[in-house]
Amino acid sequence: MLREFSAGAVVLRHMQNEWWIAVIEPGCRGEPEDRKDLVALPKGNVDSGEKPEQAARREVLEETGLRARTVTKLADIRYVYTRTWAGGEKVFKVVSFYLMKYHSGRIDELKAAMRHEVRRAYWLPLAEAASKLTYTGEKQIARKALAYTKAHPDELA
Repeated sequence: MLREFSAGAVVLRHMQNEWWIAVIEPGCRGEPEDRKDLVALPKGNVDSGEKPEQAARREVLEETGLRARTVTKLADIRYVYTRTWAGGEKVFKVVSFYLMKYHSGRIDELKAAMRHEVRRAYWLPLAEAASKLTYTGEKQIARKALAYTKAHPDELA
């Protein structure tokens, strides 16, 4: 079985007296199914020589247009999927997720070349994230982020 390592983030921004997170609506990437109903966290493969935290920050910038600082690592999620391309191999995947705080940038201000991967990026209230995100593992990550904001309000101020 193949193995893949990715990293991503929950990027927090405090607006209108509540926490919001940056989410993406993935693009088609040449896949046959339309993915416009998917809501996901920014994430992507860890490049050779790159640490997961670095990959997470890079993916956040590429997929959302935002720069963020790392607060803490939230968790790793693990799952197996079958590639719908390249012979249908099974892949064991580990995704490391970090909690980050917004620093600068404009949501959805992406390079044109990224539009095949990300249809759009937008802010979503953190309190709604677990019910709006598509993937089970990412719903769990959103719950962890929400719990962290309640347990560590001074750290995020």
